[in-house]
Amino acid sequence: MEDLHDLHLPHQLPTSTKTLTARCHCRTIHFTITLPTSALPLPVHLCNCSICRYTHGTLSCFHAPLPKGIQPSFLPPSSLESAATGYIHSPLAAATRFFCKTCGCHIGDRDHDLDPETGLPEWRVATSIFEPTHDPDNFQIRSHVFAPKVSDDADPGMATWVPEIAGRKMHVWNPSQEEAEKYFPLAEVGPADPDPRGEVGEDEVVVQCHCAGVRFVMPRPEKGGEEGHELFRRFLQPRQRVVTTSGTEVEAEAGHHQEARLNRAACICLCADCRLTTGAHAVAWTFAPLSSLRPTIPSTFTGFGTLQAYASSPNVRRGFCNTCGATVFFSVDGLEERVYQGDGEKGRVVDVAVGLIREKDRSKKGVGLEDWVTWRTGRLAGPDTGRKFDEAFFEGLEKGLGEWGERRYGERIDYEVP
Repeated sequence: MEDLHDLHLPHQLPTSTKTLTARCHCRTIHFTITLPTSALPLPVHLCNCSICRYTHGTLSCFHAPLPKGIQPSFLPPSSLESAATGYIHSPLAAATRFFCKTCGCHIGDRDHDLDPETGLPEWRVATSIFEPTHDPDNFQIRSHVFAPKVSDDADPGMATWVPEIAGRKMHVWNPSQEEAEKYFPLAEVGPADPDPRGEVGEDEVVVQCHCAGVRFVMPRPEKGGEEGHELFRRFLQPRQRVVTTSGTEVEAEAGHHQEARLNRAACICLCADCRLTTGAHAVAWTFAPLSSLRPTIPSTFTGFGTLQAYASSPNVRRGFCNTCGATVFFSVDGLEERVYQGDGEKGRVVDVAVGLIREKDRSKKGVGLEDWVTWRTGRLAGPDTGRKFDEAFFEGLEKGLGEWGERRYGERIDYEVP
């Protein structure tokens, strides 16, 4: 009888490989990576730096470095040259970021320098676009990079909301000062002044992608009387009071805009369409009347700077920057809950990517915006496809967001978003 120790499963063989397939929403991007099974699962990190935020429109990107010598293999008719746009965020950038020309989905970064051992550039791929799921045998989310240390009173953000996944504590990595100066000269630099000409009021924020090809101003709800509008008021929520570590309550961002008592609603969506049009597991959205934004933005999302429209499904229109790839808008046509017509007045509410919002006070490097939005901490949007794609991440975010809401506000905040 053959010795059982001489029988090896395929994944145990030294030459065993596994091929993984990735596609964007419109399927124009279609590539595979073939890896030695000994390299699996690939370690995934969430980068929370401002560059990734402003080029994606999401609060973080989900990337895994490929082993040396491994390159994406594009399947015809798809090719990197024909299907993707490359964006170099700075003359000092070490890599080019790529996203789909048609739907805006980010697919990863490719280094400019060639590895001396392989003669090939190294890649970091967006693991959120692999099919059919984010299988834990293939990918394991392990760390946050360029993220604040997590504490009970930490500001909102993915590092705060996802401290652990499947019982594993997430590692938080930030470069030393020497490493930052040598290897990451731009990653921790605050954003440029969003209002260099002093044109933005105290009751407004700038929404701007990384390349500034899409830039507009969004006001507080009170400025346009949105609380009195039949449609617009459905997307507003009371500003929450923050419970401090001493047990007392203070107004979010105390000292600022004390007269304002209404915030815009904000939620985290993990649906498949949002994932495959951004290249990230999760997207944070807030909501505003299109007519409240300035300068005027066409409802078609065309003819405004570098904004490009993409129809992700019937009656659904998304907008992204066709230069840097940042997701900007989501809009639904023909739904009574989103488009108002009455008394000779028209109104449309659009989703705005929270990751692109920039406050005038540049000392605020976080993404929480608690004096502007009220986070829905009691549940996630897109639960069906989000859980199906990556159950461990979904449950980690759901748990972490809810528990943070309880610590921060004394409750899990829940409300309906039309």
